Amino acid sequence: MQSNAAADSLNKRYFYKLFSNFIGFIVSVVIQAIIPRGLGPKAYGNFNFLTSFFSQITSFLDSGTSTCFYTKLSSRQNEFGLVSFYFYFILAAFLLIIGFVFAAFLFSAHNLLWPAQENIFIYLALGFAILTWIAQVLNSMTDARGLTVSAELTRVLQKIFGVAFIIILFVSHRLNLRSLFLYHYVMLFLCSSIFILIMHKYGYSVINGWKLTWQKTKAYIKEFYNYSHPLFIYSLLALIVGIFDRWLLQIVGGSLQQGFYSLSYQIGAICFLFAGAMTPLIMREFSIAYEKKNLNQIVHLFQRYVPLLYAITAYLSCFVVTQASKVVYIFGGNRFREAIIPVSIMAFYPIHQVYGQLVSSVFYATGKTKLYSSIAIIFMLVGLPLTYFLLAPNDKFGLNAGANGLATKMVLINFMDVNVQFYFVSRILNLNFWRYFGHQLLSIGAFLSVAVGASSVIDYIFKSQLKSMPSFFITGILYSLLVMCLIYAFPFILGVKRGDFGLAFQILSKKLNFKFIN
Repeated sequence: MQSNAAADSLNKRYFYKLFSNFIGFIVSVVIQAIIPRGLGPKAYGNFNFLTSFFSQITSFLDSGTSTCFYTKLSSRQNEFGLVSFYFYFILAAFLLIIGFVFAAFLFSAHNLLWPAQENIFIYLALGFAILTWIAQVLNSMTDARGLTVSAELTRVLQKIFGVAFIIILFVSHRLNLRSLFLYHYVMLFLCSSIFILIMHKYGYSVINGWKLTWQKTKAYIKEFYNYSHPLFIYSLLALIVGIFDRWLLQIVGGSLQQGFYSLSYQIGAICFLFAGAMTPLIMREFSIAYEKKNLNQIVHLFQRYVPLLYAITAYLSCFVVTQASKVVYIFGGNRFREAIIPVSIMAFYPIHQVYGQLVSSVFYATGKTKLYSSIAIIFMLVGLPLTYFLLAPNDKFGLNAGANGLATKMVLINFMDVNVQFYFVSRILNLNFWRYFGHQLLSIGAFLSVAVGASSVIDYIFKSQLKSMPSFFITGILYSLLVMCLIYAFPFILGVKRGDFGLAFQILSKKLNFKFIN
């Protein structure tokens, strides 16, 4: 059964996805201002080190299969065999990870793999990674079947409940590593249940038809293998590089530097939230368009949304760069003072993450995963010695730069990798690479200049008499007003034309009118 929700337009689905992500943005700001303060740099670093370790393992075992699953389900929405096969695959991956952890303890390798970590938190991080993978797959199923509107409206309630939960833990002085894992477990179970109920409501049951014939299983194995096997070497190297980065930081800098880097990474992730709302939706449209051999539609979507999402992310990130000291104080407090430099560096990371995700989705949608993995492998190999040079101790031919060094490496490699990928995508889609590359530099330069100017004006007027939070918000208001004036005068900075403003206003008016009437 196909519901009306599945036929919602891309604009409507994005509107509701954006609304959910706006709430998610507020929730993330509140949560990120509480968790680091409640845990402190050391415990916060331990949490992120362990969860990152197991997330790297699940990403390796995924090896692009979740993307394959999403693209196939987008064009074959009623084929439940796809669903049952993929969840059997996740179950097999889960058993492999458990076996790996048990072997690590059996052969006393756990102290080397997870230095200075308690056993209970290692197991909790393992479960966290698996549950996160399942929740992400269920979320992709709602997007693939066009149920974004219902899913996002329901998730808003889940996010509000989540922030209330974490506030209660904080004010009752019960926020620690154990309770933080409990919080995430509850949220992931709740989120997964919501997605299952929504799909069941619209006729997509996930509780029957789990049996697969051996012939059908072989067909799915072949299909997923053909799609994903070019990514195996890429995924294996990504596993090695991802674990090595965090592991070396843990060995050399300890949990404190891990905590400073983790805070910078999480703040960067907040900057990406708005653009991240659009990524799975555009990817779905890419897949459907390519299935119909409609390359012009892919080009249209790329031209319309990629520069816009890039500019939105640059707007947020450039402000964080200039306000890093205040951002660190708001989110982490005085104990995270050493995170100021990594936060200002990592603020640039989500800007090109927009291009990274959307450009990679073109490779996936067009089946050019081998080219994608080859480019990524080259830059991961370049990144390994760079990580060592930046993080290793001085007596081991390194700079011992800690969180600052890892943040620098992440931004540099991401910038080069993404633009080389985009160069090849621009040839596939017959786009002008240099025009888009110029737009990248222009957007960053314009927003960074305005952010520096706004900060200087507020600091001059108030002579540093304002506390961090009022100063941050007043500067943000001035910065936003100046950016709006700049975009109105030069709309190409946002990647749009002047006439698009009127169209956007009409669309927004219709959405709000629809909401009030209904």
